[in-house]
Amino acid sequence: MTTSPHRTRPTAPLAERSSSEANPKTTSPHRTRPGAPLATGVTHALLAVWALLSTVPLLWALISAFKDNSELFGNPWQLPSTWHADNFARAWSKASIGDFFVNTLIVVFGALILTMILGSMVAYVLARFTFPGSRLIYYTFIAGMAFPVVLALVPLFFIVKDLGLLGSYQGLILVYTAYALPFTVFFLTSFFRTLPTAVAEAALIDGASQEAIFFRVMLPMAKPGLLSVGIFNFLGMWNQYLLPVALNTDRDKYVLSQGLASLSSQQGYEADWSALFAGLVIAAVPVIALYLMLQRRIQAGLTVGMLK
Repeated sequence: MTTSPHRTRPTAPLAERSSSEANPKTTSPHRTRPGAPLATGVTHALLAVWALLSTVPLLWALISAFKDNSELFGNPWQLPSTWHADNFARAWSKASIGDFFVNTLIVVFGALILTMILGSMVAYVLARFTFPGSRLIYYTFIAGMAFPVVLALVPLFFIVKDLGLLGSYQGLILVYTAYALPFTVFFLTSFFRTLPTAVAEAALIDGASQEAIFFRVMLPMAKPGLLSVGIFNFLGMWNQYLLPVALNTDRDKYVLSQGLASLSSQQGYEADWSALFAGLVIAAVPVIALYLMLQRRIQAGLTVGMLK
């Protein structure tokens, strides 16, 4: 028995060949749509323009903070001939930026702690318990998110005045808390609904009270959601302007946004503009630093807890 010297390679079955010939698209796994490169290029161009519009004002304010008044108005787009780092010291002390900074820390952190405690409690109850009126309470908080703050300034002013808290830390903290609660409750209610109930049910069987389950079981499990909503609330409270302008009449308790605006309006054209730019940089540093440190957490917070 002789063997053929011309050995042939095995061929694919007829069914596989016919299917590949009939559907040639299956042979190229990395085929892209015709308009995909153009759409990607346009998207990248728009993002680049947006990044430029966001970055240039920050860089210009930073450079202006190192100039004197003559260079600030004479050569606004050029680098300073002499970098005046003393503008920051003058802004911190003489322009009272240091006092405004401390006032902002007191108000923001006081309101943030109160908001997170009350908001998490309300959200947990609305997410885990069903009782008459629970849906009404939930939708009332959602409606509060859509209510314009401008329309509430006059009633808020008289309410805070009647309570004797006008121009005080306590008044601003309470108003900031009330302003941030709707979003906090809405966000955390959705997040608590996504948490597993097996651990809480096991703790309840072991005899734990509802308070113990909330503080020892559910809150530790909800740390990602608490951190995300806490970051958003911090950014909103730190940049708040309308509420302190309407409710804070004591200059010794001015926050940063209110204090910087008052300095420029009081001194007019004779203002120390270089020190004011230095104050703007000082006010922006905590927000920028927080974003750089927790940018992934902020991006994840856009979708966390919204799956259900």
